Amino acid sequence: MKTILLVDDSKFQRLANERVLAKAGFLVLTAGDGEQALQIAGSATPDLIVLDMLLPKLTGPEVLKALRKDQQTSTVPVIVLSSLAQKNEAKLVREGATAYFEKSKLDLAEGSEPLLKVVLQVLGLSCNPVDETCPDAVQTASGNQLAVQQ
Repeated sequence: MKTILLVDDSKFQRLANERVLAKAGFLVLTAGDGEQALQIAGSATPDLIVLDMLLPKLTGPEVLKALRKDQQTSTVPVIVLSSLAQKNEAKLVREGATAYFEKSKLDLAEGSEPLLKVVLQVLGLSCNPVDETCPDAVQTASGNQLAVQQ
């Protein structure tokens, strides 16, 4: 079972994403701020981190930088969640993000399913068994790095 660390200060968003990821068979650890995220990442070494950019205590970019500097977490893939448009995408990929996902893609109709598709793609797992389709939205940015283009 793959472990995902889900970091988001929005309790509603965190619970919605956690539910979808857990239902897909992942062990989901959660954090509501940047400091807690680094503590959990250091002790649990997740297989993937889903990281919001606007966090209390330590911001998402600060957490990403710290993760990349720590030998234990330097290779853990990180999907960045942001409310901002993709203008920051290239910078975040350069700083170590594996994929970029706009929170606006998480709507009430689709729920967290689009995020689940990106998680599966980043982890190199089969696509969602419910619909058997991989997201066309995930495209290679450079090497193993992915960026969401929707």
